[in-house]
Amino acid sequence: MMINKELLLTYLYILIYILLSSGVILYNKWVLSPKYFNFPFPITLTMIHMGFSGVVAFFLIRVFKVVAPVRMTWQIYATCVIPISAFFASSLWFGNTAYLHISVAFIQMLKALMPVATYLMAVTCGTDILRCDVFVNMVLVSVGVVISSYGEIHFNIVGTLYQVTGIFAEALRLVLTQVLLQRRGLTLNPVTSLYYIAPCSFLFLLVPWLLLEQPMMQISQIQFNFWIFFSNALCALALNFAIFLVIGRTGAVTIRVAGVLKDWILIALSTVVFPESAITGLNIIGYAIALCGVVMYNYLKVKDVRASNQLLPVENIPERATKDWKLDKKSSDLFPADDGKNGSHVAGNGGIGSLSDAIGDEEAPLLPTARLSHIGRTLLGTHNA
Repeated sequence: MMINKELLLTYLYILIYILLSSGVILYNKWVLSPKYFNFPFPITLTMIHMGFSGVVAFFLIRVFKVVAPVRMTWQIYATCVIPISAFFASSLWFGNTAYLHISVAFIQMLKALMPVATYLMAVTCGTDILRCDVFVNMVLVSVGVVISSYGEIHFNIVGTLYQVTGIFAEALRLVLTQVLLQRRGLTLNPVTSLYYIAPCSFLFLLVPWLLLEQPMMQISQIQFNFWIFFSNALCALALNFAIFLVIGRTGAVTIRVAGVLKDWILIALSTVVFPESAITGLNIIGYAIALCGVVMYNYLKVKDVRASNQLLPVENIPERATKDWKLDKKSSDLFPADDGKNGSHVAGNGGIGSLSDAIGDEEAPLLPTARLSHIGRTLLGTHNA
């Protein structure tokens, strides 16, 4: 029997995504945990990621000219990129700080709240509407997370608040991305996202670093290993591109299934790598309930996107992703000359689907969507999954 090479390649991409996504989370936990590598400075670690990603993006755009930069004006940078970068930096800061207080398994369970936070922020900002069926799903997710939290053996209110705050900061950033960038017609691929947002996020993190971590960092107590931090940042960068490749090759439904599989694998694997992060039956029951709500929510959103695009011509997703990645070296392909006033050039359709279908992956700290490029979100918002 002949083996379908294309199918094997797709499964390989998904496997790489699952391995990198799980690996980055476990790696961050290992670096930050006082019980292991003992580098309890989450802001510093995030700044290393931002600095590394910014340098890589600079070389890819300005030196090697792999992709062309967009026509970014100071007005757009000040009104769009800076606010988005501020919430991006906040979500990474709070999310990484949570590793110091709660287990990886419990963090993954709390991340089930991401659709709830995104939906609430979207309704508040007027980019989505309040619907009874979606609201019921959000309640189901919330009840599941509460049950899971109640069953947590090593429950820590500080770590929980950090993680939940980071989730809502990420949700607000997703809403701002749609309102401020996509509706202006500004489309960013993974490289240009890093190029514009990473340096700005680095500067935002510099303020809390000077106030909170720099005074505590005494040279004699810092265990700094160049190769540890270099490999950590490199894994996070690789994850960004792996997500882009998986989205471009498969679509929304496949990446959601892979994400659910990854979460369960990560929860189980974390209890092996970090024995202190034990899970209880109540944890599993609560997370299963929350996951049911997330799956139902995803189903409704995919159904909405398909219904709204039945009359639209469907372009092959891998071909579209490849075309967008190459970019033809034309900045006009990325940023329309009419500043997005022509609706045909707008990356996101501005509707409910493009934001609600955003598949976040907070453990990919170098992507402005934290796991999805703007191209990926555009594909999800404008094509059948």
